[in-house]
Amino acid sequence: MKHKALFAAALTGLSATAATAAEPIAGRWLTEGGQAIVAIKPCGPNLCGSIERVVKPTPGGPTTDAKNPNPALRSRPYVGLTILSDFKNSGDDWRGQIYDPKSGKTYRSILKAEGGKLDVKGCVAVFCRSQTWTRVR
Repeated sequence: MKHKALFAAALTGLSATAATAAEPIAGRWLTEGGQAIVAIKPCGPNLCGSIERVVKPTPGGPTTDAKNPNPALRSRPYVGLTILSDFKNSGDDWRGQIYDPKSGKTYRSILKAEGGKLDVKGCVAVFCRSQTWTRVR
């Protein structure tokens, strides 16, 4: 009888864990405003995302990582540039870092998928800015 109670408790714990697992985020996402497609995929034990395609380039804007704080990296093209790095499943969402090539800054980031939408947050201290990206098939 004791074993049945332990087994039931273990199953309850497993289903509670499964209920709080973050929705998968791997795939292709169209950024807010339709400017670019970002491909999210495994990079070692975590996930990362790079710009797969620039859909709407900014007229007269840079096509390279011109604002990068490292001068040696400023000639890298936007296409292929890793902007999401080291994302780990934290139960309800994914946490890692996001790089903004328009400012050359890297922020703490939280990603959360719900259906075909991805809530993308970039944070400094307790202040966060959000965008909604849309899954591309």
